[in-house]
Amino acid sequence: MPQDRPDPGGGAPWPRRSGARLGLAAVVGLSLLATGIGVVWTYAIGLPPLDLTAAAARSTVVLDRSGTLLRPFATADGRWRLPVTADAVDPRFRDMLLAYEDRRFASHHGIDPVAVLRAAYQWLTRGRIVSGGSTLSMQVARLVEPRRARSLDAKFRQMIRAVALERQLEKPRLFELYLALAPYGGSIEGVRAASLAYFGREPMRLTAAQAALLVALPQSPETRRPDRFPGRARAARDRVLDIASARGVLTASEAEAAKAEPVPTVRKPFPMLAAHAAEEAAAADPAAPVIRLAIDGRLQERLEALAAERASAAGPDLSAAILVLDNRSGHVLAQVGSAGYLDASRRGAIDMTLAVRSPGSALKPFVYAMAFADGLAHPETLLEDRPRRFSASYAPENFDLTFQGTVTARRALQLSLNVPAVELMEAVGPARFIARLRAAGAGIQLPREAAPGLPVALGGLGITLTDLARLYAGLARGGTLPDLQRRLAPDVTAPSPCPEAPACAGPTARAAEGPGHRIAEPVAAWYVADILRGTPPPENALPDCIAYKTGTSYGYRDAWAAGFDRRVTVVVWVGRPDGAAVPGLVGRTVAGPILFDAFARLGIEPEPVPRPQDAVAAGPGGLPPPLRRLGPETADAQGPALRIAYPPDGARIDVGLGTDSQGDAAGRPGLALKALGGVPPLTWLVDGQPVLQTLRRRAEWFPGGAGFARISVLDSTGASDSVAIRVE
Repeated sequence: MPQDRPDPGGGAPWPRRSGARLGLAAVVGLSLLATGIGVVWTYAIGLPPLDLTAAAARSTVVLDRSGTLLRPFATADGRWRLPVTADAVDPRFRDMLLAYEDRRFASHHGIDPVAVLRAAYQWLTRGRIVSGGSTLSMQVARLVEPRRARSLDAKFRQMIRAVALERQLEKPRLFELYLALAPYGGSIEGVRAASLAYFGREPMRLTAAQAALLVALPQSPETRRPDRFPGRARAARDRVLDIASARGVLTASEAEAAKAEPVPTVRKPFPMLAAHAAEEAAAADPAAPVIRLAIDGRLQERLEALAAERASAAGPDLSAAILVLDNRSGHVLAQVGSAGYLDASRRGAIDMTLAVRSPGSALKPFVYAMAFADGLAHPETLLEDRPRRFSASYAPENFDLTFQGTVTARRALQLSLNVPAVELMEAVGPARFIARLRAAGAGIQLPREAAPGLPVALGGLGITLTDLARLYAGLARGGTLPDLQRRLAPDVTAPSPCPEAPACAGPTARAAEGPGHRIAEPVAAWYVADILRGTPPPENALPDCIAYKTGTSYGYRDAWAAGFDRRVTVVVWVGRPDGAAVPGLVGRTVAGPILFDAFARLGIEPEPVPRPQDAVAAGPGGLPPPLRRLGPETADAQGPALRIAYPPDGARIDVGLGTDSQGDAAGRPGLALKALGGVPPLTWLVDGQPVLQTLRRRAEWFPGGAGFARISVLDSTGASDSVAIRVE
């Protein structure tokens, strides 16, 4: 062995030649390292910027008011990639994933040196790739920028991209990218879509076996698909369970129990509740990744089952539609557009809540409401149900071809008698009635755009179920129609008013008040609600629970039932979407029972609409003479026609309302009333409430405050006139 040579000058010995070689090697090594770093740096800066646009694409999901998934939609390229967050995944899945794929995910910066060295050593010693050494960050890089080739160059590129991703994104965001992009076979991407497709449930709650399968599938998604290769899927799942047990995520007994759980062998369909409402919302806002509807998912599911069951029992080719509104907020709590969205025999893809159909007798309550508001009638006014010809060709008959003789307006509406309804329509005026409905926002369609005639009282027009539901909700709200609210803000959850929400506003509600949002005056609306609550219910249903009305269109094409209580309005339609006649299709016997069953499935106890203070409770004998009876002679009265000369219709009148220092009305200024024509005595009414009776054609009314008012006058023959004004 060579010795160090002594220094001739007696100093320290010279270093060995091997030391010089080590120094040289170190210099060479550092040079190579520097060169390698330079090459890596040059390669890295030569790569184009990483584009995360495609990775950000997600399936549009439609949620209910509580955030529950109603229906997802595939992405533009046909993939199911649902949005998901880390806190929406079972913690056991997260722990298994990290234990199996990337134990040092929280500490490395995109590349795990230990895993890379282990993979390299296994490759060199065994001559084949045993483990890839990939981190979750590297897998995300591969998913964001896919490369078909499996080579060292591709792996090297993944490493570079993984480091870039780590610098660009926080760890939680990287983890969520993996959860959303991981492949699970076919068009399924992401853990949420996979959990729904294979287990029919959200990934928030998974069994150990389910979590292990979802960890194993992305390693080889096509060869381990449980719906095609259940044996391979089971083997891969069990391997994950073994590793999870070895690394302390599961106990040995938990892992063995999980292995006994069967592997799913078929893909489950994605949820499709409120399919029509979801489709319409997604079409209206295609760029929105998350759409939250006001629909109550549990109620929607119950009512969809009800519609499918009853339509099937009613006969072939029949469909059914149900709409539920929250009277207070106008939220659409359920929208069942058909008896089955995928049922082609019933044309289930057609949303019958938006189809224009004939309402039959379902609009009669609004004829009565106008007559009550105009002072033409009261619930106890006597009407004649006898054969009568209103024109040379129009002589209506009742559904059962019988006549009841003299009846009160209350009884006539409860029995849905046709002659009294047409008589009231003649007094109200068909054109004015249609104008009122349209002003309230209802899209009324007349046959061939014909002029309104008396048959509109019996359904001679077209209306959608949605508009009819708004009209009936208006009766529950004191005459003011709600503005429909189909969507909620994406970040807002709202509990359903069924059953725990407080009662909605009563008949004095003024939400969205204005001439264009009112269908009746408060007292008139309550009169109608009180009458309809006393309508005899269908067989086996409890009486006096809800206010409701049925309708059957001409030719047995449409069966209707509309009902409401203080909080909720429900409208039901049954018929054929193609408009064909169905013998025996009657609203009372077909749609009525569905309506009462729908209310039962709301899970609430119905509450009557509160009675306003101005409502008059009296029998026919206690009414003013003009309100005691409405008969054919009214239209034939002789003499000058009765009309209101002052105030004019639509006037805004400042009567000098004010308050004194004590807050009382200052002087209670009066408003002059003047009528022309008619036969005294004259009865003046404000908002359907009699205020004074006089033999003179001049009178004075003292407003209680500012606001809208309808002033009506009746003479002794029953003739009337009415104006709407605003008092200021």
